[in-house]
Amino acid sequence: MSTTKVVHHSLLTDYDISLFRSGKHARMYEKLGSHIINVDGEWGTQFSVWAPNAQAVSVIGDFNNWERTAHPLAPRWDGSGIWEGFIPGVGKGKLYKYHIHAKDGRHLSKGDPFALFWEVPPNTASIVWEFDYEWKDKKWMDDRHEYQGLDKPYSVYEVHIGSWKKKMGGVESLSYREMADEMVSYVKEMGFTHVEFMPVMEHPYFPSWGYQITGYFAPTSRFGLPEDFMYLMDAFHQAGIGVILDWVPSHFPADAHGLADFDGTHLYDHADPRLGFHPDWKSCIFNYGRFEVRSFLISNALFWLDKFHVDGLRVDAVASMLYLDYSREEGEWIPNKYGGNENLEAISFLKEFNETVYKEYPDVTTIAEESTAWSGVSRPTYTGGLGFGQKWMMGWMHDTLDYFKNDPVHRSYHHNAITFSLVYAYSENFMLPLSHDEVVHGKGSLMQRMPGDEWQRFANLRLLYTYMFTHPGTQLLFMGGEFGQTSEWNFEKGLAWDLLEYDYHKGIQETIKGLNQLYRTEPALFEKQFEQEGFEWIDHGDYKNSVLSYLRKGKDEDRVVAVICNFTPIPREDYKVGIPFDGTWKEIFNSDRKEYGGSGFRPNDKLKPVEGDTHGRSFELSVNLPPLGAIVLEGKAKKKKKAAPKKSTKATK
Repeated sequence: MSTTKVVHHSLLTDYDISLFRSGKHARMYEKLGSHIINVDGEWGTQFSVWAPNAQAVSVIGDFNNWERTAHPLAPRWDGSGIWEGFIPGVGKGKLYKYHIHAKDGRHLSKGDPFALFWEVPPNTASIVWEFDYEWKDKKWMDDRHEYQGLDKPYSVYEVHIGSWKKKMGGVESLSYREMADEMVSYVKEMGFTHVEFMPVMEHPYFPSWGYQITGYFAPTSRFGLPEDFMYLMDAFHQAGIGVILDWVPSHFPADAHGLADFDGTHLYDHADPRLGFHPDWKSCIFNYGRFEVRSFLISNALFWLDKFHVDGLRVDAVASMLYLDYSREEGEWIPNKYGGNENLEAISFLKEFNETVYKEYPDVTTIAEESTAWSGVSRPTYTGGLGFGQKWMMGWMHDTLDYFKNDPVHRSYHHNAITFSLVYAYSENFMLPLSHDEVVHGKGSLMQRMPGDEWQRFANLRLLYTYMFTHPGTQLLFMGGEFGQTSEWNFEKGLAWDLLEYDYHKGIQETIKGLNQLYRTEPALFEKQFEQEGFEWIDHGDYKNSVLSYLRKGKDEDRVVAVICNFTPIPREDYKVGIPFDGTWKEIFNSDRKEYGGSGFRPNDKLKPVEGDTHGRSFELSVNLPPLGAIVLEGKAKKKKKAAPKKSTKATK
């Protein structure tokens, strides 16, 4: 057993304590947790932990044979509830936990809430760590503001990091560094602007997909060291690709080594299960009214932006945070002080989170997964909004998938389902998600939901993607969708990459490449993606033919994009569409191209506007609409000739 004594030392100033206790400390990870430092010429580790209701706290680890009396920490004198101490000789790589002697007499062993690294599950010890990595993404970080903004394209590839691709006969996931070698080049080749990782923070239960987190400040050790994850982030940035992380401030698991019952009390959550227990996920709900908990969560958000150069945070399950009665029956929840079902403390927290993130990192984005009609999710806090940059458009996703599952012969009766999203498309800054949630729990893959024979199912999927990429908003597609995965996603297996040996699946992949190229290079599709004037119907009422046509517009008023979607397998020749001006019109995308697996039906090689009165416009085009296909046309107005200057009639001197 180690005989080294704990030295009384602190990294915390009075100002730190004041900020922490008022919920305003945004970088508490620099103070709490374990930090390798030098005290009076001797190297060791400073340990600091918040446990205000404990009788006693000590550090146990492989350096003292897990003896709970060997290294006791001292409580701070200021009533903050923080215990701290410096242990000489304890360095990087040492395993440790906090031993908590609770006031009710129980002895608890807890991982460090601020640990930077953890043992590989099912082991549960924290590891003393300090980062040692030299970033090479300076150009990306310096120029990031040029790639991220409400008028920039976001085509996001959502990834579950443990099941993207498997090795060793399909039983082992790739490491972070192997992902850097394979995933980065693939995402680049596919043309996505961003990748979004489902939670990478340390979690004990792999089937939770990462949404039950115990190590909020550590990338999971299943795939390598924290520096290996930095290497992966760096590789994406060097390839010009942004990285968004799933962040879960809505709930945490009740595992014995985690945040639950941390100091023998409901420290991070509520004691009353009507406030503190999540019925859907059987997990604990953070107490957003406790200032120290707010400091913990906001510090965690900034930690990933700071230390891992993350470009955005997608916040999980926001609806469950906003409503006190979320998934609860009458009598199972407590109204707020006004008698309503709004969680006022969570609302306040989300506003402060967004304000802090955008103040410290104005060139990143926050995205809300919010499934209700809550007003102003992606509106500034100074106008009463929650302050998110974007919000998932769940209504569009449900309506669109419901529409596509109908046999085309019946789609004319469901036309409103495919047009309704434009009624509210500009009420928020919407991201269109076809996420992991749509290909699990018996829902089947996207391909399985498409009706018809084999050709029609692939054509329907290409049509769905074209409609998605030309609809106002940003884009998100879950891995496997880009090549038409035929089976439901299984987190224990890798994607079915062998499907790319078949032409139809290769065609879906080429379609996504083409759509990403179109979306990223056509300003009309992204410059005003969140502004009403960026969209205009040509005709939303042709339900008899199940055809939709609309315009997308950017900042250049003389350059527009026209999209015409045919949701039936009946090809249509000389279909008339009204257009806003005479000029040069050309087909820039067609989901029915042969290289995409389509029929190649009568491409629109020659488009000549003529005067007319179709759809209330002065000019019209006759176009060929492929079966179960969409065409995208680019129009450029004729430049007006400048009048020649008049000759002066005055005599010259």
